[in-house]
Amino acid sequence: MSLQLAPLVQLTTGTIHPAFPRTLLAFWLLTDDQLDALAHFYHQRTPCRWTRQYPCPVAWPPGLGLEEKRRKLGRFIGLRGCETPIGELIERGVVEVLGRTEAEILEAARREREERGGGNGGGGDGDEVEEVRSKMGWY
Repeated sequence: MSLQLAPLVQLTTGTIHPAFPRTLLAFWLLTDDQLDALAHFYHQRTPCRWTRQYPCPVAWPPGLGLEEKRRKLGRFIGLRGCETPIGELIERGVVEVLGRTEAEILEAARREREERGGGNGGGGDGDEVEEVRSKMGWY
């Protein structure tokens, strides 16, 4: 936690934000307001022509939670392990692309299977096994 962090300078002025964390511990102790102030200072919260000029720009939409803000700022300043969790990316991608969650898609598929009369009376496990076998080919 005492790992020293190299400060990031603002592109337009060359100054360092007073709340910029000097150690890993200080990074984990940043408050919600400090995270917002840092994002604004480094042109990430309010997009402008400088936003994309930083090495690792991040999207900072309104309504982010504290941990999301911390993860985004960590990624912005180059800390490892601050990427968006894959499960969140997948879920967000499914909803954005299809307009519904994975659970909603699975429920619709189950209803469609029942409407086709594909049930085996035992919960549907046999249908799923047969479906996988039919896709496996000759091996």
